[in-house]
Amino acid sequence: MSELLSVTVDDRQVEVPKGTGLVEAAQAAGIEIPVFCYEPRLGPPVGACRMCLVEIEGMPKLQAGCTLTVADGMAIKTSATSAKAAEGQEATLEFILVNHPLDCPVCDKGGECPLQDLTFRYGPGNTRMSFSKLTFDKPIPVSPLIALDRERCILCYRCTRFSEDVAEDGQLIARNRGAHTEIATFEDEPYRSPFSGNVVELCPVGALTSTLYRFDARPWEIQNVPTVCTGCAVGCNTSATIREGKVKRILSRNHPEIDRGWLCDKGRFSYPHLRAEDRITSPLRRGRKGLEATSWDEALDEAETMLRESRGSIVTAFSGSETIEIAYALGRLLRGGLDAHSAVLPEATSDALEAFRMPLSAIGEAGLVVVVGDDPVVERAPIVDLWIKEARRRDAEIVVYSPTGSETTAPGAGAEICRELASGKSRVANALRGAERAVLVWSGPGGGGGARIAELAHALGFADKPGCGAFHLPAASNPRGVALAWAVAADADETNPEPIELLIVSGDDAASNPDVRALAELANRVLVVTMFHELAGGWADLILPATAALERDGTSMNLEGRVQRLRRAVPPPCPDELAWISKLAARFDVGLAPHAMGVFAEVGEHLFKDLTPEDLGPHAPLPARHAYVAPEPATTPAPVEDGVEGLRLHRYRPLFSGPAVERVPELGFQRPDRDVELSVADAEARGIANGDVVLVSSNGTSAELRARVNRKLVAGVARIADEHAGDLHPSVQVVKA
Repeated sequence: MSELLSVTVDDRQVEVPKGTGLVEAAQAAGIEIPVFCYEPRLGPPVGACRMCLVEIEGMPKLQAGCTLTVADGMAIKTSATSAKAAEGQEATLEFILVNHPLDCPVCDKGGECPLQDLTFRYGPGNTRMSFSKLTFDKPIPVSPLIALDRERCILCYRCTRFSEDVAEDGQLIARNRGAHTEIATFEDEPYRSPFSGNVVELCPVGALTSTLYRFDARPWEIQNVPTVCTGCAVGCNTSATIREGKVKRILSRNHPEIDRGWLCDKGRFSYPHLRAEDRITSPLRRGRKGLEATSWDEALDEAETMLRESRGSIVTAFSGSETIEIAYALGRLLRGGLDAHSAVLPEATSDALEAFRMPLSAIGEAGLVVVVGDDPVVERAPIVDLWIKEARRRDAEIVVYSPTGSETTAPGAGAEICRELASGKSRVANALRGAERAVLVWSGPGGGGGARIAELAHALGFADKPGCGAFHLPAASNPRGVALAWAVAADADETNPEPIELLIVSGDDAASNPDVRALAELANRVLVVTMFHELAGGWADLILPATAALERDGTSMNLEGRVQRLRRAVPPPCPDELAWISKLAARFDVGLAPHAMGVFAEVGEHLFKDLTPEDLGPHAPLPARHAYVAPEPATTPAPVEDGVEGLRLHRYRPLFSGPAVERVPELGFQRPDRDVELSVADAEARGIANGDVVLVSSNGTSAELRARVNRKLVAGVARIADEHAGDLHPSVQVVKA
């Protein structure tokens, strides 16, 4: 236990652990020290704004409280009891406001601005400055997502510290010196970082604003609805700002064990897809002239007919983004009401990982982090990438086994790497076995990643080490919740029927999946539940409109195994899935509640016996570890035939991809370019330079892309984003166009 020190703040005595900052000590005493630049999540304080000036007994000058740690017996006086400190804070605010524009009525920060609040409480009340204020061109586009009003900036450096010390992208900088200091991007390039939107929320004034929210709403006419992001499997806690029934912005809600208040730009800025032009709001049925709008009664009649005529020969393809309640309801209808049914489930985290469960925040405190898998962590679970960066800043060793990692491996080698580490024949394996704070992460498709990383953790004895754990980063947001809900809905034969009489495609990610579309070609009829016409308009027989996560009530299970509650932020433009599934189920004598909490009560009897809706509060708890249960044995993947003179194709799914991102033009600059990544050796062998136009081909299929030489990429591999890889096969030829 840490040594306790006794300090006095404004005549209030309090005991705090040794090493506590002065601002935190004041908070423990129930006293506020005003701050602008101070933000514990950004690392060590810098004392830039001087708003936290306090008087300390024995020191002749006022001190910046945020930069100090307490000492035993320290006596501190804030502006509440010290005229000297009050005068210093008043002078600080007067100086900050010298060139700050008085445009609060039109500033997006007005009404929720720390500078406004502190000026009213600590400011001089009037100004002695009669000269003209400095002005700048405005707004300055930091990126298509962020605008900068320089005259409002108070140089707190929160934004640049985030860029440098948290995201570690180094793109946002302070240039020039003294009174000419200004915030800018490196070489005036757009701020292209997966986490750029966090600087808008960090800014204590209206200097950095969101272009999507700018001049769109005022604080007194909005409501904030707490919910959970489903952009990836992390499950970041968010608040949706609502005005007149529309989502206007997404803010973080700081779950300290999951996200620490950070969001990626996909989760923060993809909400405009709710109002996409090709959004489906009523059912569509294929007729003689193609898809035609139909009523809900007729659509449900058609769905009933399709189900009855296809009984015993039905397959459902899930996206993995469904709520637990939707997956369970579909299972009860299709498996309970129709006797037999099978499904194509997304890659789910293995149950075996429950023995090594720990909060994501434990990654930041680890001494050793080992990542196995083909995909960069930031592409699958961006907030996990921030936790790993924090661990590195705390001097943890980070080892990455991937085609672009610190230990380069060929694509698909993850399972073999796990076996090698389990054998204990390498330095890393020995370090893992002896570590008390080590974390394993699987980041990549295929290979039963959750099961393989669980087997490795078991072999290393992690179950008996509370400071050690393991994570699997699936591509979807709720694959395990979907798999569990499907499994308990009813018992049925999971053998895929031949032929497939009816394929049910659930969700946009499934509808846009090439494998699912290939399966649709084998099915006699196809029913698709999707938000967008473009995804299924050419091949579906019946389309039922889907809702988005921000339009749903329900629950979702993140990659930790933590069940969290989604709350409906805005009403959907169509009935939600549970409403029509309930009506359809009644036609097959299956009773289902038409609302999420009713279904949760039923599914909870099987999955969450000790969990109630009340437990899923603002910060949902993490379940305790369970005993280790060995997963199913690994299946050996078919060997990939390498071309004689070709390269192994490595396809990956970028973070900024998918139907939602594609429908937000402002996110377009974050999407991957039409590039093919080559190693230095492979580029030189083919006479290809960075930026050259090249032709990538295989078995009669070709794509014209731009070469990007990646010095970290293993030789023998061509790395291409899924959306640009098309129908290319595992072995490709790359030549200069």
